[in-house]
Amino acid sequence: MVGHGDAVHAAGTSPSDAAAPGTVVAGIVECGDGYTSHELYDVKLTLLELLRGEAAGQRLAGATPAPGVGQEYILVRIKFEYYARGRPGDCEHAVKPEHFTAWSSNGTAYTAPTVAMPEPSLRGLLHSEQSLEGWIAVQVAPDDAKPLLTFSVDDTGAVQHGGKLWFQLYH
Repeated sequence: MVGHGDAVHAAGTSPSDAAAPGTVVAGIVECGDGYTSHELYDVKLTLLELLRGEAAGQRLAGATPAPGVGQEYILVRIKFEYYARGRPGDCEHAVKPEHFTAWSSNGTAYTAPTVAMPEPSLRGLLHSEQSLEGWIAVQVAPDDAKPLLTFSVDDTGAVQHGGKLWFQLYH
């Protein structure tokens, strides 16, 4: 188990070096409004479990519509950790499935499905030293053997240092 301050694998910084499931990927987000002092926070993400195709469909059975034409679901259970780098360390970080995007192996973003996420879903407000585990759902082409997943907070007004974090949606 990797704790705060432990060394983490450098994978996950680009599509060509996407992290395998189970790998802890570290990033940095900045919190602050306008001209106030912005604080840096370490985030660590780990893909704990992947369910694809029929296994994902069984988990979602009855709770969601069928995937789009020529698509299948992948369910991803993720651990999200959040740590302040300094004081005061009181910025909250909203974690939500919309921060994640599935990408085809040829570099095209997949459309996010509108589904009820399995419980527990990866959604919540974290304070420093807290973590959250939950599920997200994405959809991919059934014949895409090596789809990827990105994490990015750029749409929230927060600043993410070093760009998107990349993960393999396959074993």
